[in-house]
Amino acid sequence: MRMYDLIMKKRNGGALDREEIEYMVTEYTAGNIPDYQMSAMMMAVYFTGMNEEETAALTMAMAHSGDMIDLSAIPGVKVDKHSTGGVGDKTSIALVPMVAACGVKIAKMSGRGLGHTGGTIDKLESFPGFTTEISSGHFIRQVKDIGAAIMGQTADIAPADKKLYALRDVTATVDNMSLIASSIMSKKLASGADAIVLDVKTGSGAFMKKEQDAYALAQEMVTLGTVAGKQTIAIVSNMDQPLGNAVGNALEVEEAIETLRGKGPDDFTKLCLTLGTYMLIAGKMAADEKEAGQKLKQVIESGSALNKLAEFVRAQGGNPQAVYDTSLLPKASIVEEVVSGQSGYIGRIDCDEIGVCSLLLGGGRETKESSIDLSVGLVLRKKVGDPVSEGDTLAVLYANDRDRLRAAKERFIKAYHFSDTAPADVPLIRRVVRK
Repeated sequence: MRMYDLIMKKRNGGALDREEIEYMVTEYTAGNIPDYQMSAMMMAVYFTGMNEEETAALTMAMAHSGDMIDLSAIPGVKVDKHSTGGVGDKTSIALVPMVAACGVKIAKMSGRGLGHTGGTIDKLESFPGFTTEISSGHFIRQVKDIGAAIMGQTADIAPADKKLYALRDVTATVDNMSLIASSIMSKKLASGADAIVLDVKTGSGAFMKKEQDAYALAQEMVTLGTVAGKQTIAIVSNMDQPLGNAVGNALEVEEAIETLRGKGPDDFTKLCLTLGTYMLIAGKMAADEKEAGQKLKQVIESGSALNKLAEFVRAQGGNPQAVYDTSLLPKASIVEEVVSGQSGYIGRIDCDEIGVCSLLLGGGRETKESSIDLSVGLVLRKKVGDPVSEGDTLAVLYANDRDRLRAAKERFIKAYHFSDTAPADVPLIRRVVRK
């Protein structure tokens, strides 16, 4: 088998069979196929596409290119959750303890943030002492003992995807539905869960700006998970404005804690309850949506979800007291309000620009090597549809550097767009996709 022949076949619109795809992935991961040939293949895929069978074969080949985590020692149905990322998306921090408190086992791998979207690991490190650098043995024991664990993605999980993504990133071949879906799902399948719930974001703060593209990606990933024998459900959710009010690591952790106390923002609470509902059904802890919703609300009202978060933080080296006393989380030295210079309604927010504001304050990474300030960020006081009078506070910015604060404030003001009338309401939950 020659890579040259496979490139020509795909370039001419042909479909690669499973053996050809497995050969390509295995040999490229081993370093036997050069980058220039794989670049040519990725460009051929970009222009001619992949059918359902090819996409499934690519996904499985990448999933099996490294370690496949075995969770069989953990009793019950193991459920994983994945978000395609967005601004203010602190969902896992509230959702994992909610679902675990209901009895579902969650063995989750998460990543760090890059650019204007935050990473779950960075946010969790706002708890003093918390670490996701735990052994696989610790990981499995913790899921057995308390029902939940989150560890960082290792280099041995789907190494083919890591290598391929780096190549696609510099050859303008990222934006292909089959390649995106197989990249995400290869890591999810290698992580070993029995069921997967996906949160696919759409809007100005999401990777998929158009709803039809997000829906197509959700369908593709649900198909891939189902073909692999995993119960897979996708929620398409709106990301045309930040999720909740807080953007920035420790600030988002504090908002997640408030949500577990029953005092979180309506949109964030609704998303957690929606995703949690499908996780409970997939984990066989609820027969239907009504029962699942009731159980999730009960663990919030009883305080058991908040206690589960403290138990989870303690198990991974963090200070559990910070769950009950958020003054122990990192705090910025400068707090400044941004006030409105006009009256009207908030008609639109450039969501990705709000993420950039947090980045400018020091709360995000420009490169993978960048260090971040866990204490900085912003808390919105006005969101889309809210009435505003001149002088009202639009947001509160948290900073440790005056120059960074000035730059973020200028950017923030340009991200808010006013209208004379209230805009039409856009539902948070756009679609539910399942087989």
